[in-house]
Amino acid sequence: MDTAVSTRSPEAPQLSGAMDSRLPAFPLFRGGAAADARLLSTYTEACAELIAAMPPRADRSPAERGDVDRVEQAARRARRAFLKVHTGHLYDELTEGRNRQVRLAELAFTAAENYPGLVPTRAQVSADRRLPQAEKSGGEVDQGILFAHLLDRRETGEHLLRSMLAPTPRALDLLPEFHRTGHVDLGQAVIRRDGFVAEVTICNQDVLNAEDDAVVEALETAVDLALLDDAVSVGVLRGSVLSHPRYSGRRAFGAGINLTHLYTGQISFIDFMLRRELGYIRKLIHGLHHGPADDLLHLPGGKPWVGAIDTFAIGGATQVALVLDRVVAGTDAYFSLPALAEGIIPGAANLRLGRVVGRRMAERLIFFGEKVAATNPEARELCDEVVAPEAVDGAVAASTERLADPAVPANRRMLHLAEESDDLFRTYMSRYALEQSARMHSPDVVAKLERTWINRRPGGALESARPERAGEAPEPGAVRP
Repeated sequence: MDTAVSTRSPEAPQLSGAMDSRLPAFPLFRGGAAADARLLSTYTEACAELIAAMPPRADRSPAERGDVDRVEQAARRARRAFLKVHTGHLYDELTEGRNRQVRLAELAFTAAENYPGLVPTRAQVSADRRLPQAEKSGGEVDQGILFAHLLDRRETGEHLLRSMLAPTPRALDLLPEFHRTGHVDLGQAVIRRDGFVAEVTICNQDVLNAEDDAVVEALETAVDLALLDDAVSVGVLRGSVLSHPRYSGRRAFGAGINLTHLYTGQISFIDFMLRRELGYIRKLIHGLHHGPADDLLHLPGGKPWVGAIDTFAIGGATQVALVLDRVVAGTDAYFSLPALAEGIIPGAANLRLGRVVGRRMAERLIFFGEKVAATNPEARELCDEVVAPEAVDGAVAASTERLADPAVPANRRMLHLAEESDDLFRTYMSRYALEQSARMHSPDVVAKLERTWINRRPGGALESARPERAGEAPEPGAVRP
């Protein structure tokens, strides 16, 4: 390859210092939704053409990167201005007047079809999915803008949150099998019913039970099955026995987000970052919502959940532990939530962690990556009972017996109502959608992953291994949202 040959197109515009004159007039959204949608489409298409005329991403000069950023920000200002006026109309159109429960991905892709230029299309997202995180278009940021506006409005946000508490189609399809056999293998998770207890086991052994898009999908299906089955009174969540040589024969609760998948672009904003919080984690708290999504008389119904913390709960696994009703940990286990190591937001931990462990400890966990051994007195706020590893099963069984009391569901509903209202969660998730979508596509995220994860492995190869341990740098494959 002759590196002296420039890939710059002779037609590439020279935008530095002249961006304002090259951008089309900013649209004023004052008409009906259809007319304003045409204005938005025309404006964002013009912005896209300016960007397409620039050199490829890797060949852009600093000035050209600045130009592209200014064009992208102009297009996003237009999208925000449009949504500020038309969010309610858009959502009512996509949900047939809020008479239909529509999940996140369908909302986003139908919005892309009905309002060109607002969010990326299914084809654009599929093309982006084949690229490493550093080379993606950043279209997920526009999805974040859409969901920030949908969640910010009380009427649309409440309907969306309730819609996401509905059981998934996959769970409804598998429910007869679960009723019949008491066992469903979902690949990345397994659910087994034993009497009144449903045990959900995360099965991603080669990456230390890390989470990715497929694991999130499997866990939501499993949680749905446990909640749908009237024979189940209590759920148990735990990690499977690991296959990695360092932990062979040992269980681990979970190592958080799969960082290799994040680096290679296989972690999605909608199907991981948003679905995880609005789907299975929120269902662990509130259960399922069976009635119409806007019917406040049909309260969600939940069941108590026990967590078995074997070996470690890193990042996202600690996030999950925060919402469980009883947490039993082995004496060899530890908790950590090292969000700064990958530069993204640890889900709803920033909402919940401070009220559980206090502001100072929350900052030590999130900002400084502090680990808390289960035997440490400070871990008392993160787990309820610490026993020898071989006694975890017995302690979990005793907890399920206690939580099977029929008065528990009503009491836990009232506890959650006092602790985290729908309005508080909705407002948090609105801002989270903006912040997390932008964080995922920030250059420092890729740089941090390369510095602390990818390049420190032998040959820098993308392979799976263990999480960090005390005094060691993180190692491949699994860890943390």
